[in-house]
Amino acid sequence: MTIPAAFVFVPVGVLFLVSGLIVNLIQLVFFIIVRPFSRNLYRRINKTVAELLWLQLIWLIDWWSCIKINLYADEETLESIGKEHALVLCNHRSDIDWLIGWVMAQRAGCLGSSLAIMKKEAKYLPIIGWSMWFSDYIFLERNWAQDENTLKAGFKRLEDFPMTFWLALFVEGTRFTQEKLEAAQDYASSRGLPSPRNVLIPRTKGFVFAVTQIRSFVPAIYDCTLSVHKNQPTPTLLRMFSGQSSEVNLQMRRHKMSELPETDDGIAQWCQDLFITKDAQLEKYFTKDVFSDLDVHKINRPIKPLIVVIIWFCLLICGGFKVFQWLSMVASWKIICLFIIVLVIATTTMQILIQSSESHRSTPAKRPIQEQLISA
Repeated sequence: MTIPAAFVFVPVGVLFLVSGLIVNLIQLVFFIIVRPFSRNLYRRINKTVAELLWLQLIWLIDWWSCIKINLYADEETLESIGKEHALVLCNHRSDIDWLIGWVMAQRAGCLGSSLAIMKKEAKYLPIIGWSMWFSDYIFLERNWAQDENTLKAGFKRLEDFPMTFWLALFVEGTRFTQEKLEAAQDYASSRGLPSPRNVLIPRTKGFVFAVTQIRSFVPAIYDCTLSVHKNQPTPTLLRMFSGQSSEVNLQMRRHKMSELPETDDGIAQWCQDLFITKDAQLEKYFTKDVFSDLDVHKINRPIKPLIVVIIWFCLLICGGFKVFQWLSMVASWKIICLFIIVLVIATTTMQILIQSSESHRSTPAKRPIQEQLISA
């Protein structure tokens, strides 16, 4: 049953604001006190601390909106996830692809050590972006002259990462929309490339650089293909807050990093071929209702996210009661003003988070005529 999202904004917004600021403060303290002396000890601590925030979003998927994930994978992939470093590639079709990735990382036991290569604007998002910055996410300017050194430094930091990590890279560079698809088709036509129908043309320059830098210590690439079930609404954060459920199909295939070509051109072609295969797979699903030839596995929802949210709510209620007792000794108008300020900040924070996830607010479509979109 769906409910108006507005009724969820305020309590969840206040919870996310207060708990998020607490988590950010804890991260800051350990960043200042621990990280200068032991980066790996800081990372282990931060993994646990960050999950106290990120599990709230897992709860939103698992327990509030009850989004169902059908995982298609072979035995080799299932046995490997959570036991090795991996570079994760996925098509970028919906507003919550990254959250689906977090769900899978949480199931694999590496939510707090999951990383991503993202545009720099993301690190300025209140609370969630700040927590990503403390967690060694790599943020790019989308200017190769600057980003090359940023990537090199970021990959260098991962060499001694003390826990299993997943590094996510959306090589399409932006979320799939019809406008961006048309731009990609125009480019493909002008360059004599296969015309995409369900994916965008991958920007392989960053992928090639990533592979050459991390292949010595990252043994696998997880090739993920994601699609919303044909008969289900496309999930968004707004619909999730309304409690609207959906169903998502996710295929994961493991590729050994050692099997990738050695040359830059070969790696770029491998990535392009991968997305041609994804495109064909999605076309087959949309026309013949066949998503994958792999076995399907149901993803059960764990109790941990629910427990974390309940504990945060209890702490929030107890803390709020103590604050109310203290404020009751001052003028009533001050109480009202403080209450209004907290609600406005919480609502604004949630609104910013939701808007940042919406595909129509992502990077505007550009005619992909620059060579860097597909070449190294």
